[in-house]
Amino acid sequence: MKNIVKSSALAIVLSSANALDVTNHHNRRQALSAIAATSLLTVKPKYSIAETSVIVPSVNLSTPSSLPSKPFPLASFGLQIYDNDTAYKLTTTALKAGYRNFFASVLADNQKGFAEAIRDSNIPRDDLYICGTVLSNRARGYKDAFTKTEKGCLENLNVMNKSSNGKIEYLDMIMLDYPCVDVEGVKGQWDAFAKFMEEKSVVHLAVSNFSPAELDVCIERGPVPTVNQLPFSIANHPRGMIDGNKKRNVHVQSWSPLSSTMPRYKSVLADIGKKYDKTAAQVGLRWIVQNGGSYCVQSKKESHFGEDINVFDFELSSKDMDLLSGLQPPVSLG
Repeated sequence: MKNIVKSSALAIVLSSANALDVTNHHNRRQALSAIAATSLLTVKPKYSIAETSVIVPSVNLSTPSSLPSKPFPLASFGLQIYDNDTAYKLTTTALKAGYRNFFASVLADNQKGFAEAIRDSNIPRDDLYICGTVLSNRARGYKDAFTKTEKGCLENLNVMNKSSNGKIEYLDMIMLDYPCVDVEGVKGQWDAFAKFMEEKSVVHLAVSNFSPAELDVCIERGPVPTVNQLPFSIANHPRGMIDGNKKRNVHVQSWSPLSSTMPRYKSVLADIGKKYDKTAAQVGLRWIVQNGGSYCVQSKKESHFGEDINVFDFELSSKDMDLLSGLQPPVSLG
């Protein structure tokens, strides 16, 4: 997800969630088109990050990987679609705010800028949790899905390794952005991930937007996915989402923790926050954590970085948790 954050000192085993069947896929960018050569040059850090007092708890993820496993920090920064210069700037800001868990998706097409910011920082690689993604859901059948997923894994690692001058020589996690529409395709995707792990290139395997049935396909083939990234929030928490993943030993990370909640319920969250000297956004994020999940934020304003990570020094009362959960009554997963 630590040098500054010191999340390993407060590693806590939290449960995780169930899945949402997402069939309405968004427009996507194509995966990187060429496999880049890696570079192992050593570069002196261009900027130094002083220690902060931010402490981010972590969840321990199980893995069969032979690489050392790190705790998964509950607060993550996810890069969105903007140019590499912006990615560099925001990654640097996130590092200074205390983030050590980063989600660099191929959909954003700026992994180069992210990796360069990691290269230029003074944060040791062992103190960082870095997740890449693969977009191969349009493949059809086992062979096509396996080939495209395997290529995506290599592209992720190579572009980040090259752009970081060898600082990112392995990934802590690789995540499927979406499942293939057919079962054989999902099998191909997951087998390619398992091979990538066997090659000692990644520690944890994860998925995003996977339904319970799609998770079971992966679990049957092995290894078990460690994380399922879903749009879990106060505004979207179907019954069984957390428990369904928990019973499969899969942790839920929210990829949309506030975007639906704030427009609808900001005033309610703000009123609750006054009791704890916290903002509406902090209340919304804390609700996710206390329900057993974690979150990935997409801040662009510098002030929001500190706000979004400072949610681990208070606890919502059971009464407030019930009130927040009742704002959008949960529906049953189909």
